[in-house]
Amino acid sequence: MKVGTDGVLLGAWASVEGCSQLLDVGTGSGLIALMLAQRKRDAFITAIEIDEDACRQATDNVNASPFSARITVERSSFQQFTTTFRQQYDMVVSNPPFFKKSLLPPDPGKANARHSVSLSLDELLQGVKQSLKPYGRIALILPADRLTELVRLTHDTSLALRRLTHVVPAPGKAVRRILVELSPQTGELMETELLIEVSRHHYSPEFTRLVRDFYLHL
Repeated sequence: MKVGTDGVLLGAWASVEGCSQLLDVGTGSGLIALMLAQRKRDAFITAIEIDEDACRQATDNVNASPFSARITVERSSFQQFTTTFRQQYDMVVSNPPFFKKSLLPPDPGKANARHSVSLSLDELLQGVKQSLKPYGRIALILPADRLTELVRLTHDTSLALRRLTHVVPAPGKAVRRILVELSPQTGELMETELLIEVSRHHYSPEFTRLVRDFYLHL
């Protein structure tokens, strides 16, 4: 599970203010869990992952980090986890499977990681309702073309869209990703846009400010 821009964006963008218990669904290599632990020094993070190899990799990465005492890695599907554990969290984060209509790759691990095979967006949001504290929130990164579906699902799950950032890869390009924050609590929507590159390999000031704590060279 390689480190990708999507995971870095979500780990840096998710609001951790006031959060002490966090859940990372589909942690992969453990990237987002580690970023959250770096950002919130008094928080405890549970990171779950269904794939055995990825779970082992996440465990190795956590154990090699300064944050190992505050991150627990569990091999579990989200469905099983919400049935077995009744703990509620201040925040749930997920870089979920999202290539819903594309062809499945031959590697089963990549299929689970990149497609809505083992966890659909609907199942994720339904499960989050059980896992969130009343004033908790969920942060996700999704392809931009799933915004309409997400809005429909928020009505079905009684979750309100509170923050929405449209991620643009470069000037003149279409929005490729959306960063979203949902909560059981209604309120005003804060909508912004984030440009990644101003030109090839030259990053925008906004992107640099957001992620500079997580790169050795930027």
